Amino acid sequence: MQLLERIEDQIAATDLPLVGITVAAVPCPDTPVILTLHWHGFINEKLTEVEQAGTVSYTPVPSSALQLNDRWKELVAVDRATMEAAWELGAWDVSRAERPGCMRRGASSTEAIECLQAFGTFPFGINGNQMVVSDAPDAGELVQLAANRGYLMWLFRPVSGGIWADYADDATLTAKGRRPPPCPHRPIPPQCDGNRRTVYRFGVVVSRQPDLSA
Repeated sequence: MQLLERIEDQIAATDLPLVGITVAAVPCPDTPVILTLHWHGFINEKLTEVEQAGTVSYTPVPSSALQLNDRWKELVAVDRATMEAAWELGAWDVSRAERPGCMRRGASSTEAIECLQAFGTFPFGINGNQMVVSDAPDAGELVQLAANRGYLMWLFRPVSGGIWADYADDATLTAKGRRPPPCPHRPIPPQCDGNRRTVYRFGVVVSRQPDLSA
């Protein structure tokens, strides 16, 4: 799965820093995976498109949702691809959430909104502004599957290409906020039997490193 390559292509194309990255998948082999990149930046809104016009407001740059059609047989393959991308991009950790279908009896409306958000189909804007620009033609069908079968969502915050370089107190990073491949951690197979959260911790705090000079 070419997850890292797609992320790096988007970073190069937009020239904007990232706040975070999410990946969403349903537990059905060979279904598309939705990659959403959450950017840090603002669009200057003007009353007229002339150079001298002043900015009247700042609109947040919408997130980018992309559909990945790489084939996979087991969810561990998606897990591993996400871990490899997060590892190389210098993320402190990767959080994986396993969510049940929101069509079950007793499910809250919040769960339905979270499901839509995970697959880049944000149900509404804020102050009339679009929150997500989606290039995911099968997102609607994936949401229907997720609502009935459940889904998984991964979240990580990259240092390389992100806004976190000034706050990264991490002994495992290079000067450019990256780590050399491969990721040394092994995936933990998901259970897909309800609400679960798994965190893969990559970072090591610099101040906690042992003093080897003693």
